[in-house]
Amino acid sequence: MRAPLSAVARLLLRVLLLLGLLPAAVLAQDGGEAPRIALVTFGPGPVYWERFGHNALLVRDESGEALLYNYGVFDFAQKNFFLNFARGRMQYRLAVQRFSEALPQYAAEDRWLRVQQLNLTPAQARRLADYLRWNALPENAEYHYDYFLANCSTRVRDAIDMASDGQLRVALQAQAADSSYRFEATRLIAPVLPLALGMDLIMGAAGDGAISRWQQGFVPMSLMEALRGVQLRDAEGRARPLIAREFALLEASRWATPARPLPLRAPLTALGLGFALLLLGLARLRRHTAARYADALLSTLASLKLGLIGLVMLAVWTLTDHWVMWANHNLLLFNPLYLLLLPTLWRRRRPDWQPARWAARLSLLLALAGLAALLWLALPGAQQNLPWIAAVLPLQLVLAWWLRSAARA
Repeated sequence: MRAPLSAVARLLLRVLLLLGLLPAAVLAQDGGEAPRIALVTFGPGPVYWERFGHNALLVRDESGEALLYNYGVFDFAQKNFFLNFARGRMQYRLAVQRFSEALPQYAAEDRWLRVQQLNLTPAQARRLADYLRWNALPENAEYHYDYFLANCSTRVRDAIDMASDGQLRVALQAQAADSSYRFEATRLIAPVLPLALGMDLIMGAAGDGAISRWQQGFVPMSLMEALRGVQLRDAEGRARPLIAREFALLEASRWATPARPLPLRAPLTALGLGFALLLLGLARLRRHTAARYADALLSTLASLKLGLIGLVMLAVWTLTDHWVMWANHNLLLFNPLYLLLLPTLWRRRRPDWQPARWAARLSLLLALAGLAALLWLALPGAQQNLPWIAAVLPLQLVLAWWLRSAARA
């Protein structure tokens, strides 16, 4: 449902665009020659990569032209784009666009937009404007993208920090965010269920450490909120707020930002226990051909899934630059060694099935690895993966019990 002011805001936007008054309406010039600079925050959009919001810097120089400096530009047609994405070696770039040309796109997507005019001294404003112009040159525009460390929001944050002589970083690093990289990333992508599940599964322990509000600035909306409380000091020690004024240019509520990640523990626990009980029930009905085939098919597919996901996790750890996915404790659950059990499990469809002793021992070892993941939760700095333990450990225990019992028989 759209906010009541959304239609009015869009109408006002179109009128200002037609009259050519929008730049003056957004960044009022106070009569000096120093450029006026503002942080522009765009709310979430309809496409999955837009769910995280967006930040850019708006500069109105002495000529009166309002330019938007956008660090979030990428191109699917870029050479080896998808390979670089998989390897964590993406190249993004800074692009410059007239503000009046950028706004209609965001208005059409029904995304909210807020402007925070920065309270910089003339010298600081010139320094930031000069830096942005230099950074936008073709030879300087590209940068190595990292979702948590070098995205559209952190690049903007770092530029403002440079202009403030490092005061922004000092102020925000001293404040705990009471959050983590995992919490923020899975919260923002929560409306897209498959991506929310995949992101939570693939992130390692590096995503669970406590972060400061400086680090939380990788989220555009969080950076916008953090700047409201920042005070800058001049050479004489006098304090002034970093934000001179703030206002909403567009209002919308169609693409809401969740306050918390999806509650995965209960549904994944129910899924894990339900699947394990189903396999136990089928095992009791092995005298029926249909039950044996269902038993063999389900256990084989489950083992195949565990093994393939484990291979992906191992490849991400050893072959890519996605540091937040390294050393994933979920490898104790989604273990590539499960692929070795596929022939044994598929033969369960036979009435005279009996596994080799090595398969029984391997299944026991894999179940013990799952139990180790559970015990690991009690240690400091543990990865927060209890929902995935609850989803997989019951299956690991059932497979180990099956194979050990059949091998002994």
